[in-house]
Amino acid sequence: MRSLEELSPLETLEIENGLALVSRVKLSLTIHPLVPSVSKPIDEWQLKRSLIDFLKNSTVTISEEDIVVRRHRDLKKRKREEPVAHGSLFIRDLGFLEGKKKKEDAKGLEKKFIEWRKVLVEKMNGIEVNLEGVKYNLSVVLPVSDDFERLKKDWEEFYAFGHHPREGRREADTMILRGVPSRWFAEPRVSSKPSMLVAHTIFSTFGKIRNFNVAEDDNLGKDSDEYSGDLVSGLYCKIVVQFEKYNDFVNAMKAFCGRSMQKEGTRLKADYELTWDKAGFFRNSRRASDHRDDGYRNETAGYNTDDLRRKRFRE
Repeated sequence: MRSLEELSPLETLEIENGLALVSRVKLSLTIHPLVPSVSKPIDEWQLKRSLIDFLKNSTVTISEEDIVVRRHRDLKKRKREEPVAHGSLFIRDLGFLEGKKKKEDAKGLEKKFIEWRKVLVEKMNGIEVNLEGVKYNLSVVLPVSDDFERLKKDWEEFYAFGHHPREGRREADTMILRGVPSRWFAEPRVSSKPSMLVAHTIFSTFGKIRNFNVAEDDNLGKDSDEYSGDLVSGLYCKIVVQFEKYNDFVNAMKAFCGRSMQKEGTRLKADYELTWDKAGFFRNSRRASDHRDDGYRNETAGYNTDDLRRKRFRE
């Protein structure tokens, strides 16, 4: 794998097992009616067409599939100040930012990309759309999970102001990834469940791992006030990676931030959720393990590097 320090925000990063991290911009949408008492369901198709047409004026091309709308589950029970829907908008074609001039270095391209993204958010935030005679206001923001500088500032401030355990490290070292397909991390022709060994091998390309955990994530995206369909049990998994070195953690976070995961041979893109661990996932798992009466070890408690070496030897 190429050097992550030289990676530009527009590059695709090839990783292990036929997986790649593909650049994109994700924007979070919140939709309020201008008249708070409106109880009419929002027309998703018209909303998508309005956003597609609006972005054309900014030389941005997206498709209907790039806009996800999650309507309020029961508008009759909605409070007046609550939105009628939330959503996400993905911009996947970013080639126009590279231009036709001499190729820019990664730092120059990153600066250009961040400035363009900032201007786009400012332009979109607060726009009004008219859907079947009903006017709505859109709040548009860049989620923290897609803003590397804000993520980094969060974990630096968290540890700088003493929010850390008395024992252990005093800097961030653990990334959490949710919403990636379980089968992409499974052992082919063996199981559709995520494999600890397969997933560990993939993430070890980013640096030496201290602790690692992968488990099915059936709680992803559940919200009692929004309707987004039923998730199939075991479809997605949650991956927690604790790195030995701080720089490896930083580079991995930057590589995953602002990207989607794609599997070779498929057009499906996994728009995962990225965050860092401030709750002490592995410390709490060890405590839970210490309190068990029997000798059985649950996979959700995670493995350290020595565990995986022994597993490889046995296999």
